[in-house]
Amino acid sequence: MSGNRGVRAARIYDEIDPDEGQRVLVDGMWPRGIRKDDPRVGIWCKEVAPSKELREWYNHRPERFGEFAARYEAELAGNPALDELRKRAERGVVTLVTATRQLDGTHLAVLVELLTRGKD
Repeated sequence: MSGNRGVRAARIYDEIDPDEGQRVLVDGMWPRGIRKDDPRVGIWCKEVAPSKELREWYNHRPERFGEFAARYEAELAGNPALDELRKRAERGVVTLVTATRQLDGTHLAVLVELLTRGKD
């Protein structure tokens, strides 16, 4: 798990840390093997997940991460769900969770950076 300014990142399969605040699942699809009432989910905010087209274009190719981050940030511009995540982070610790194996180089890393940077 990583953290910065009230925003943390973790895998959905990680056990809950008592200091992680509100968990928010930020994937567009429900993770395999996780029940709908699993406490490791918290709330599901699929509205901040990257579009299917962007995910397919990126395909977790490290050389495309910079472009992916820019395109994803553009997709999120004016997104009310992102604004709600910002408000949650201002009120206390928020842990963004994903089913992705590696947290670096994913939409989760971009979200953490956007939320810790604050509003432009």
